[in-house]
Amino acid sequence: MPTIDDFESLTIRVGTVVRAEANEAARHPALKLWIDFGDLGELQSSAKITDRYGPADLIDRQIVAVTGLAPMRVGGFRSDVLVLGAMENGEVVLLSVDDAVPPGSVVA
Repeated sequence: MPTIDDFESLTIRVGTVVRAEANEAARHPALKLWIDFGDLGELQSSAKITDRYGPADLIDRQIVAVTGLAPMRVGGFRSDVLVLGAMENGEVVLLSVDDAVPPGSVVA
């Protein structure tokens, strides 16, 4: 079972999507995202959010993601962060912030 120390090794941050496209090689429909996290730089994620979002919907959108994970490959695409959302009727609704914040802001 994970401990608080495990949780504290990760950080939840706000990033701004700068590029998005379909991840055609993924087993399940997904989008490739390039996300600006300020001082952390531009990180990537493959996100299964195609039921509700298309690539054009995400450009310049601020999202919330878990950083500090080991990168993994999804359909040949490097995924550095886990984009967060709430499940509603089997679809992911992305978490976001009420007001714009600098990319890389830590979620408290």
